Amino acid sequence: MQTRNSYPSDVSDEEWAFVAPYLTLMKEDAPQRDYALRDVFNALRDVFNALRWLVRTGSPWRYLPNDLPPWYTVYPQAMRWHEAGRFADLVTDLRHLLRKAAGRHEEPTAAIIDGRTLQSTPESGSRAGYDGYKRKKGSKIHLAVDTLGYLLAATVTPANEQERSQVGALSEAIQKATGQSVERLYADQGYTGDQPREAAEKPGIALEIVSLPEAKKGFVLLPKRWVVERSFAWTARFRRLARDYERLDETVKALHFIAYSILMLAQVDKLLNSS
Repeated sequence: MQTRNSYPSDVSDEEWAFVAPYLTLMKEDAPQRDYALRDVFNALRDVFNALRWLVRTGSPWRYLPNDLPPWYTVYPQAMRWHEAGRFADLVTDLRHLLRKAAGRHEEPTAAIIDGRTLQSTPESGSRAGYDGYKRKKGSKIHLAVDTLGYLLAATVTPANEQERSQVGALSEAIQKATGQSVERLYADQGYTGDQPREAAEKPGIALEIVSLPEAKKGFVLLPKRWVVERSFAWTARFRRLARDYERLDETVKALHFIAYSILMLAQVDKLLNSS
């Protein structure tokens, strides 16, 4: 069986020092803790490394290498972290650091949204829908990113759901993640209409549609909109996100936050090493 030693996906000591406090769900003096905190940190690090390996390589849960914890340990722990909002908190704080390093305010005032259809697999089951525009059956991941391309919020629906139907949920999640700082939301022509505009206005966001030029010829790079397309391209580096391999949409969402944490940790580490 393949081992993780063949893949440079393990979290570094510096990265783990940053991540560990987010993934520790109990205090050292908690009555239900049976092990020393350092031993727990080492075990959690192995679980986090397993998640990084899985999302990078596209491995099935049950095919994790022998030198990583078994899937029945990794998957439940990953879902506990996700339900506690730990991956979202990690991505939020990494975004703050990267925005400050870029000379921006910690919280954005603008965001960009779009959806991407993931091809279904047998695991998708009955929740997969058919996207007539893309001619593809599967699930659709709807992302909201800031103007630097860093993840703010995500929702998952069957592929036959319209992008405009997720504006309300994404807008609420954006404001929750940023502390009500976002004032403007950029989207493509698929979000045109009164319903998405009104849905964005409820949490105090103005929806602005970025349209194609009337005399379009060939590929056209749209202002603002290209940022979210680049963010989707970043996820193409992770084989587990190439298709919808999950039975639950919450797992799809969790793996996207894990993928962005990997990308953003590497960027923070690069900044620290270059300074």
